[in-house]
Amino acid sequence: MKDIDDSKAPLLDHLIELRGRLLKCVYALFITGAICFYFSEQLFAILVHPLKEAFGDGGGRLVYTKLYEAFFVQVKIAVFGAFCLSFPIIANQLWAFVAPGLYAKEKKALLPFIIATPFLFAMGASLAYFVVMPTAFHFFLEFQGNSSGLQVEALPSADAYLGLVMQFILAFGISFLMPVLLMLLNRAGFVSRAQLIGLRRYMIVAAFILAAVLTPPDVVSQLMLAIPLLALYEITIIAIWFTDRKQAKELAATEAADAAG
Repeated sequence: MKDIDDSKAPLLDHLIELRGRLLKCVYALFITGAICFYFSEQLFAILVHPLKEAFGDGGGRLVYTKLYEAFFVQVKIAVFGAFCLSFPIIANQLWAFVAPGLYAKEKKALLPFIIATPFLFAMGASLAYFVVMPTAFHFFLEFQGNSSGLQVEALPSADAYLGLVMQFILAFGISFLMPVLLMLLNRAGFVSRAQLIGLRRYMIVAAFILAAVLTPPDVVSQLMLAIPLLALYEITIIAIWFTDRKQAKELAATEAADAAG
């Protein structure tokens, strides 16, 4: 029984296959982008819902500061939606291209991480949308009121608001992929559980620095990203402990079988 797929195709065949898979990725982006552009108003209504809730019954409004801004907001929504919708297709094409060159054990080790990636990204994006953004927007809007006889009112532009929402979703979604990265580094032998435990104090500092860079400059948003990152770091250490135990048992069983044989 062969442990690796037969793949003796010349370089040109591999390049042709790569070209075909890249074209499929481009087609997926264009098709999902066109669909998202058609439904851009509905998608924008979903993205603007946390701000609407933060404004409350008093209303609130979004403004356009440039004549072409409304169109480009729709384009950005289409691009953002296309990226999110087509990501599973792109990941599948990447896996289909790489998998034939991997050993069976490598496939078995990598596949769970590929499957976990979109789920972890969705978890981070959901935390941003349902918890972080409403809390942050309520905090930002508290600065409205009267100052020295002048009315202070929040009038966010649609483009600036969309940029802020995308920043929140991408920051939390990508940050939640940290366990996948650390587990892959552990499987590759670049980092051990003991090293991760030793780096814990530095991770605390790194988490708050990363949160300060990726989120708006307010304490609320930074804490809401830094704390889950630290929790995910600890969960990763526990997960590595379980995988190390499993590997140790499998190694012991293999050695026992060899000794018995």
